[in-house]
Amino acid sequence: MDPKELIARRCAAEVKPHTLVNLGIGIPTLVSDHLDEGMGVFFQAENGVVGMGRRPPEGMSDRHLTDAGGSFVSAVPGASTIDSAFSFGLIRGGHLDLTVLGGLQVDGRGFLANWMIPGVYVPGMGGAMDLVTGAKRVIVAMIHAAKDGTPKIVPECTLPLTAERRVDLIVTEMAVIRPEQDGLHLIETAPGVTVGEVRAATGAALIVTGDVPAMDLTRTC
Repeated sequence: MDPKELIARRCAAEVKPHTLVNLGIGIPTLVSDHLDEGMGVFFQAENGVVGMGRRPPEGMSDRHLTDAGGSFVSAVPGASTIDSAFSFGLIRGGHLDLTVLGGLQVDGRGFLANWMIPGVYVPGMGGAMDLVTGAKRVIVAMIHAAKDGTPKIVPECTLPLTAERRVDLIVTEMAVIRPEQDGLHLIETAPGVTVGEVRAATGAALIVTGDVPAMDLTRTC
């Protein structure tokens, strides 16, 4: 399975029916492709859409209907468009059940760095600071290491922290890791991946308790 699809499929298993969910730019946008539309999940984008649907078929896109990253989306029945103030009111007011965000680094405390340095990664920080602070649950969906093999899960972030809040879950193409007060707990490995391989690709220490199961990529909520 393509690594990004594997990550998105595993993240989709964390989405509960009838919830309000924000999907960040990149891998997180793939999560909705692995959910049953009958679950009643409403996807929100910071630019003012509540009720985003899947990517429209070629030729059916509307330049006025995009997600926060500028990609074309569709709208489900009951969808709404709102202004930016209302959109961030939902986020900052704690009304968002879940956000799935990409990451550049996560440290040994579970703190996320996904700020985007203009001219280096992507321009601006977007709504990430508000999302990590305001959402009830935060999942980081990212490739386990950088293209040069450098770990992205590190003892301490060298990039600016997005927020001083521990994320709830890290999902990569190699593992599922749950940050807790005492450190990073390895709770699942990807099919065919060993605990030793995950440790070798991870810069921060991992806590392993008992046998670590493989991801169930058939599971849905």
